[in-house]
Amino acid sequence: MKLVAYLRVSTIEQADRGYGLDVQRDAIRKAAKSMGAKVVAWPADEGKSGALNAADRPGLVTALALIRDGKADGLIVRDLDRLARAVSVQEAVLAEVWASDAGIVFTSVPPQEVPRDDPDDPMRTAMRQMRGVFHELDRRLIAKRLRDGRNAKAAIGGHATGSPPYGWRVDKPNLENPHGALVAEPAEQAALARMRVLTEQGASTREIARVLAAEGHPTKRGGRWTSPVVARILSRAATRGTAA
Repeated sequence: MKLVAYLRVSTIEQADRGYGLDVQRDAIRKAAKSMGAKVVAWPADEGKSGALNAADRPGLVTALALIRDGKADGLIVRDLDRLARAVSVQEAVLAEVWASDAGIVFTSVPPQEVPRDDPDDPMRTAMRQMRGVFHELDRRLIAKRLRDGRNAKAAIGGHATGSPPYGWRVDKPNLENPHGALVAEPAEQAALARMRVLTEQGASTREIARVLAAEGHPTKRGGRWTSPVVARILSRAATRGTAA
């Protein structure tokens, strides 16, 4: 029996080793060995929500194509919440695999086949869908906790969302800055000041990028100065007022 292993971890889950791709691979390898199955491919979607449709997950598209083309007999996942965290998506993917009379789906924790729908056993479908509902609820609760945390941090003056703008950094909480608010980054502030002077002199963003590179001003992440980078920084600085 040939199976394609599908792996997925969302952006939220990436920091949790319990959901990591390596953990999923290990569980699937052990399950496949116990079943005497061969894994022919390991497509993965890293940083992809389980609520996304299959079409929006390249790894899942690849897995389904291998089954559809007869290169694999079925799909194996660590558990069904790796397949989807929205019951509608879960059911759509299962239906696509089961569209072939030979299509099969396995989970590896525990190692078992996901039973096909049976019109004489409606509880089978209902219980699977109910588990899908709880997977979806868990995803929503995680998202709410993160959102509540960001809102609470913002309410006390901390930097809550996104990366800090050019010219600033998020300071670690300390006695002077207990909430991790933005603090000025001197080298970047000097580059910002230079950008403003050059802009007032009528220089183009391309020319500003050339000057900043020649003078050795740092970019945010060590890349090179380009016209789009300068334009984006100036636009963001204008939105924030005098700060960037």
